[in-house]
Amino acid sequence: MTKKMIKMAIVGAGLWGEAHASIYREHDWAEPAAICDLNLERARAFAEKFGIREVYGDYREMLEKCGCDAVAIVTPDFLHADIAVACAEAGKHMIIEKPLATTRGDVMRMLEAIEGHGVRAMVDLHNRWNPPFNTVKQLVASGKYGTPRSAHFRLNDNLWVATDMLKWCAKSSILWFLGSHSLDTMNWVIGDYPVEVYAAKTEGKLKSLGIDTVDTYLSTIKYSQGAVAHMENSWVTPNGNPNVNDFKFNLLCTEGKFDINASSHDLLQVTDQERMITQDILVKNFVFDKCRGFAYESIRSFIDRLSCGEEFHVTLREAANVSLALLAIMESAETGLPVKVERI
Repeated sequence: MTKKMIKMAIVGAGLWGEAHASIYREHDWAEPAAICDLNLERARAFAEKFGIREVYGDYREMLEKCGCDAVAIVTPDFLHADIAVACAEAGKHMIIEKPLATTRGDVMRMLEAIEGHGVRAMVDLHNRWNPPFNTVKQLVASGKYGTPRSAHFRLNDNLWVATDMLKWCAKSSILWFLGSHSLDTMNWVIGDYPVEVYAAKTEGKLKSLGIDTVDTYLSTIKYSQGAVAHMENSWVTPNGNPNVNDFKFNLLCTEGKFDINASSHDLLQVTDQERMITQDILVKNFVFDKCRGFAYESIRSFIDRLSCGEEFHVTLREAANVSLALLAIMESAETGLPVKVERI
């Protein structure tokens, strides 16, 4: 199979932009060709670190002048749409950090632009590459364990993610940050799509710290073929929690069940005089200075599939439907009523 070298431009010179640059620099069929960030000083430092020749402060100028093949959109979630539409109009393929978008209008115009201009796009819903979840998907698909009937997905973050790591979480939601992974994974593993949601929320902890966003969402999700699921997403887990994620999944089928504890995996725990930490060796770790966690495999897969023309493991419409379902959950939590889920 013929492969093509992919010249990648990156919009967003933050920590996850560095992950993209590391993988493109490692990959046999990619190279980081340009970096764009509103903070030019940060962009220049990024370029020097990764040996990138072209530096821009405006993505429109970058799209006009840079001879890239594809763009990694690694900005806060509410800023994806304008960049993605501009990339599509410029004929550039793209990988977009999750979620696709945070409003219905943005979802629809991104979809129209990407499909209308014939470019390829993948949203980085990387939990599909998470080994225990990928294994459960294979087992469910085998048919040996019957039909999925009920599930519970718990994916919460320690408080410091909202207070210290993210400077923009007041403009976003835990549903966009973690719920997008949770819902996409359940849809994919169950092999079905949501038709109705009913949700509740809690508020107060983050607002007391000056961060105007919801603490927790608890959602009930009904699927088209009869399965029902609970989904819990929060970013107010105490900072003493030994893992940044409180991450558990249970799935009951007619002929079997599956239980995943991805937070206290007991593979490596590090203890000092203050606390015990469950060291990350699965999500985004390095082995001999190479990116080896599953969160890196999705980005690597984007290049693999783009370079040879194969379909991405996450389709654009799957990602669009995740955003629409999350919007329905937010509406339900606001109104206190069940909400039908729009589907493209």
